[in-house]
Amino acid sequence: MAGRKAKIEEEAPVALKRRARRINRILAETYPYAVAELDFRNAFELLVATVLSAQTTDVRVNLTTPALFARYPDARALAEADESELQEIIRPTGFYRAKANSLLSLSRRLVDEFDGEVPGRLDDLVTLPGVGRKTANVVLGNAFDVPGITVDTHFGRLARRFRWTTSDDPVKVELDVGVLFDRKDWTALSHHVVFHGRRICHAKKPACGVCPVAALCPAYGEGEVDPVKAAKLLKYELAPGRGELLELMRSGKSRAELRAAGHGLGA
Repeated sequence: MAGRKAKIEEEAPVALKRRARRINRILAETYPYAVAELDFRNAFELLVATVLSAQTTDVRVNLTTPALFARYPDARALAEADESELQEIIRPTGFYRAKANSLLSLSRRLVDEFDGEVPGRLDDLVTLPGVGRKTANVVLGNAFDVPGITVDTHFGRLARRFRWTTSDDPVKVELDVGVLFDRKDWTALSHHVVFHGRRICHAKKPACGVCPVAALCPAYGEGEVDPVKAAKLLKYELAPGRGELLELMRSGKSRAELRAAGHGLGA
């Protein structure tokens, strides 16, 4: 393993790009069902859900948004919401006062400057209160089919472990990783890497022993390398005892269908 790490550290740019694309291909095969894990029906719902997802889980947001969107189905309705009522609806997501303020402010901006519609340009999205490049790229990639790299904590961690970047700055990470892949692949790449970070390549104890890209990863060995012990660290549909859920996800079942069948989608 030490020899492999040294070889990776010395790799030329063309070798780095080749290794990066091999990793993405393997992750695509591992998570063929990887999509945005926030439930949404349109750009407005995705924008709101992404703002709510800060400092909480997508599972928690997905449990909260049905009531929210039933009460406030569009930007105009949300812009006129009673703040205390809005706070109570989104309270389970945490930091509900700040989030309510952001949602009210961005909804009013949408109404005042974009006729109530979510804009499909990065430069416009980042002018909205509470919306940075990460949120903008989530919305563009998943609601408008505009390729973008979403640098959340999982993506940044894995990009550094894979030596795709050495930076902690999300914008620099986005730029460093972007040159390694075709632009058309950016959104899917984001899903693959985030799925891997949530399920196998954890922050504190990655499950190295069952990692499908172990042979290409310079950080191999930072986590549990014993396959039996590593398998116990897997989460979500890869966790021990969740084989049925995994097969259903591989077969193309939607989150809504899985929940209706009684499958919990948390870790």
